[in-house]
Amino acid sequence: MTVRLVIFDCDGVLIDSEPVSRALLAEEAQSLGWALTEAGAHRFTGLTWSALKPIFEAETGRPLPAAWPATVQERLIGRMRTGVPAMQGACAALASTASMGLPYRIASNSSHQEMAEKFGSTGMAELVAGRVHSARDVACGKPAPDLFLAACRAQGVPPADCVVVEDSAPGIAAAHAAGMQVVAFAPAGLPPGLAAAPHHVVRSLDQLPALFRTLMLERAA
Repeated sequence: MTVRLVIFDCDGVLIDSEPVSRALLAEEAQSLGWALTEAGAHRFTGLTWSALKPIFEAETGRPLPAAWPATVQERLIGRMRTGVPAMQGACAALASTASMGLPYRIASNSSHQEMAEKFGSTGMAELVAGRVHSARDVACGKPAPDLFLAACRAQGVPPADCVVVEDSAPGIAAAHAAGMQVVAFAPAGLPPGLAAAPHHVVRSLDQLPALFRTLMLERAA
């Protein structure tokens, strides 16, 4: 077994977009009569708007239009255009991974359009060009394994040779389901609701290069 591919999540790992998403989620819930706070919205981190639709309907007791996920997604994209910051150390983590001879890809439940706004506003577009995978490309987004499996197929690497860097419970579950090594990026502690623990935990993206080198040496031994 070797480490031949690193797959990074986007939101909360490379782009600090979670606060914007949680704010919009809380606003949308409150407009529908659900007293959800931004802090409370944290437990839905990593889910698509399509996955959130039945949750909203159950909490509010009202059906939502079929176009609701797309409508809210467009509102979110509009906010992303005003600029969101990269996570501290994100660009360096990608550069260090590449310098080790490790290819990397990005796999996110976000749409391609949303990620284009995020990476464009942070100056990371060239770093991720041709490497981005969206849940819109597969049958099911995270927590299903489809997205990560699509990324490793695109690279021509078996799942067992992949390392995933994730910050959310759905993303960690998806990586486990795909049969990949799981690194949790957890600056504030592990996310709640984990079905299985990650193989490794880092508090800072600066810790990733040393971890990847260790994994490469372990696999080579």
